[in-house]
Amino acid sequence: MTITSSSDIAFPTDLTAPIGIVLVDDHAIVRQGLRSVLEREADLQVVGEAGSAAQALAVVAATRPQVVLLDLRLSPSVENEGIDVCARLHQHHPEVAVLVLTTVIDDQLVLEAIHQGASGYVVKEVDTSELVRAIRSVSRGESAFDPRSAAAMVRGINAESSAENRKLTEREHDVLRLLARGMSNRAIGAQLFISETTAKFHVCNIMRKLQVSRRTEAVYVASKEGFI
Repeated sequence: MTITSSSDIAFPTDLTAPIGIVLVDDHAIVRQGLRSVLEREADLQVVGEAGSAAQALAVVAATRPQVVLLDLRLSPSVENEGIDVCARLHQHHPEVAVLVLTTVIDDQLVLEAIHQGASGYVVKEVDTSELVRAIRSVSRGESAFDPRSAAAMVRGINAESSAENRKLTEREHDVLRLLARGMSNRAIGAQLFISETTAKFHVCNIMRKLQVSRRTEAVYVASKEGFI
């Protein structure tokens, strides 16, 4: 009889552990459906579920998953509570990738989720293969978006940039208030102890930022948008 030592035994070389996933959704039937779909994949394993914000934090702390699938609406009484969960997960478990999976598609909401630490954002209408690809992507430290969410993010970024470009300086606010009183550039300059040329420069900047071509339009738009 031949005795084989442990050093002679051939073990499988592929010992890669599956991607651990925690499902966070306030509907049990949704979590059950997701678990059923995801665990058909050999490299995915649902290690925990949560139906509320408090449960989510506790389950993630206990199971240490690689990915959290997070719905943004976890309570009928608190709108988009998942955003706060996302921020807290990112703060306490930065190694965990948060993938938002929700029915809510809103330009600013997508941006806010990313700002609060989400690695990706997909809507629940995506097909299984796209969801699985997104999970694998965020588990590798990449980002993942379905086409609708990606488009929403781009629109949100453009809106933020536009809003930033429209911000008026303190001096421009001073000039605008005098402009609203019908004062000329020379009178504005005298009132603010600046030259007429400098006053004109500020007026031109205000009109450019407000995207108008006339002084009266600048006053109207500024009043409408709350600048004065």
